[in-house]
Parts: sequence; C-alpha cells; structure tokens
Amino acid sequence: MGSLLSADGGAVRIPLTSNRHDYGTPQVLFDTLDAEFHFTLDPCASPENAKCKKFYTYHDNGLVQDWSGEVVFMNPPFGRDIRLWMAKAYREALNGITVVCLIPARTDTYYWHEYAMKGEIRYIRGRITFEGMKHNAPFPSAIVIFRGLGL
Repeated sequence: MGSLLSADGGAVRIPLTSNRHDYGTPQVLFDTLDAEFHFTLDPCASPENAKCKKFYTYHDNGLVQDWSGEVVFMNPPFGRDIRLWMAKAYREALNGITVVCLIPARTDTYYWHEYAMKGEIRYIRGRITFEGMKHNAPFPSAIVIFRGLGL
C-alpha cells in the first residue's frame, strides 16, 4: 500500500496491487484526484484504460489535439517521449488549462527540471502498481499539477 501526499499534508492510501491486464492508473488514485479536479479529458489512453468520458488514444495523438476548455488528467507513456507530453501539459497550462500529470519522479531528467518543477508536485509514498501489473513500479511516482497559469 502506498499513499499520495495531499496539498494539506494528509495522505490517501493507494493499493499497490491490481488484477487487471491493462497498464492504467489505479482507479482509487484517479478517483481521489478526480474528486478534487473534476477531469474532462484523458489525452493518453486506450479504450480499455481511459479514465474520462473524453479521451485520446495513441492513434488520435493527444499531443496534436486541442485541449481547450478541458480539465486534463494525464498519465503519459513513460518512455523518452514523456518530455513531449510534459511540454504539451505546460503549454496548455500557459493557455489557462489545468493539467494533472501522473509521472515517474525522475528528478535527474530534463523534463523534471524544465517542466515538472514549474508545477505543484505531490510525491507518492511507496511505489504504485499500475492496473494490469503484478508488481509495483520500479521507480517512484509523483503527481505534477499545472493549474491553468493563463500567462
């Protein structure tokens, strides 16, 4: 069991196991964040793991889609292209969109220093197990929040 540190210093328990076969966000983690933010778009989803009614798949390419007017929950692919997703999230925030990102807490990376550190960071205690995985992630995770900066 892990826990998400909330903005007020409290913690929400997150299960570290799942019996699902896709690689989505743990539902309890999403539900906790959704209760706070009321998400309308999941730009990095598959039909099997989408967390919002409106979502973009790999083929839709959420990087080139318009996120205007949305409140976004983003669990991007954790490969090299994560920097592109973080850049998109930050750009959208500059246009007034709130984007909440579930990402690896890789504090030594370009995307962390260039983008994540410009948002509100909530570290997740413990290592979560994504839906469909038998074991917890081999890396720590964090929630990065860009609150519609509108600059």
